[in-house]
Amino acid sequence: MRPSPSEPGSVPSATPDLRRDLLQRDVVARGLALLRDCGTLAALEFLKRHAVQPQVIERVLLDPGRRAAA
Repeated sequence: MRPSPSEPGSVPSATPDLRRDLLQRDVVARGLALLRDCGTLAALEFLKRHAVQPQVIERVLLDPGRRAAA
């Protein structure tokens, strides 16, 4: 049995955050493919539908120089 996060010596797992980051990375990559293939509106709607934060949507769609390296 694993110790609960409130027990001394326990370390909370970063797996849920990492999983969320990886999923968001994949969603953003698909959004960028839509941007290239179908245009801004399609990419915007896709990213919104997948709960990408508005500031991330703005950065990846409107400011390509600030995108994280793939």
